[in-house]
Amino acid sequence: MSWKEFSVTVPASTANLGPGFDSIGLALDLHLSIYVSPAAEWTVEYCDEVYQHLTSGVDNLIVSTALAVAEQFNRLLSPAKLRVVTNIPLGRGLGSSAAAIAGGIEIADRLLGLNLPIKEKVKIGSTMEGHPDNVSASFLGGLTISYFDDNELEVIHVPQVDIGVVILVPSTEFLTIESRGLLPQTLEHRVAARGSAAGNVLSATLAIGNWETAGRLMEKDTFHEPFRKNKFPNFDAIRQACKEAGAYGSTISGAGPSLFIATKKGDEEGVATRLGNQFPHYECVVLKPSSVGIQSRETVI
Repeated sequence: MSWKEFSVTVPASTANLGPGFDSIGLALDLHLSIYVSPAAEWTVEYCDEVYQHLTSGVDNLIVSTALAVAEQFNRLLSPAKLRVVTNIPLGRGLGSSAAAIAGGIEIADRLLGLNLPIKEKVKIGSTMEGHPDNVSASFLGGLTISYFDDNELEVIHVPQVDIGVVILVPSTEFLTIESRGLLPQTLEHRVAARGSAAGNVLSATLAIGNWETAGRLMEKDTFHEPFRKNKFPNFDAIRQACKEAGAYGSTISGAGPSLFIATKKGDEEGVATRLGNQFPHYECVVLKPSSVGIQSRETVI
């Protein structure tokens, strides 16, 4: 089957926002762009040297995802060459794997002409990821609050998020599997109930755009932060510095090791400068939420 070259662009994301564990995601303005062209076999070419160590054949996450979608629908997928340009750092808690999975789903959908509804794409990605937070934000953009139990998916979408974002990025990677290994198998009922209450109020405040309250609730997690925070140099000092700088709140970005700081829109540069001076072993990255989710378009020659 002949087809025209096209591209797929996917935003990065931060997940959890504290007690919204495995359910809340926010798209960010870093992007994975995949340029797709016909080829005799699957190949993946990364344009940035930082990503050169990633696999370049059918075991690449983008390709394996696309092939898995084709298998799910009992279809054969024609091979393609993928040229990848991305500024989403790997292993930093910014949804690099979710972006790759979303990209693979979109490529399969387009090549096979499946015309899947966006919610079905999110459900497929959530099944592959095991949770819907990052992948829903990458598909939809903005902020997403999701429920997923392997069969049922519900997503509340807040398209526009008016905040500034500072990400503190350490020099070391922290694999998600390692981070999840720090979590306990069980929580006391009262601890889980307190975390659930924090997540409920956080979701409500995010839905109505009350970031003053949301920032405080971000810091009341009981599900993962208490068990991961010791992996972050100066975690408590950074949180205090964020308060002193006037930020809404701070939390671990996804599974880490980056930290997510929400600020008033327009304050992010000043907060980043202040934190960069106090904690030079972290790289301070100023970002903004992405209201645009995944996009696919024909390549213009």
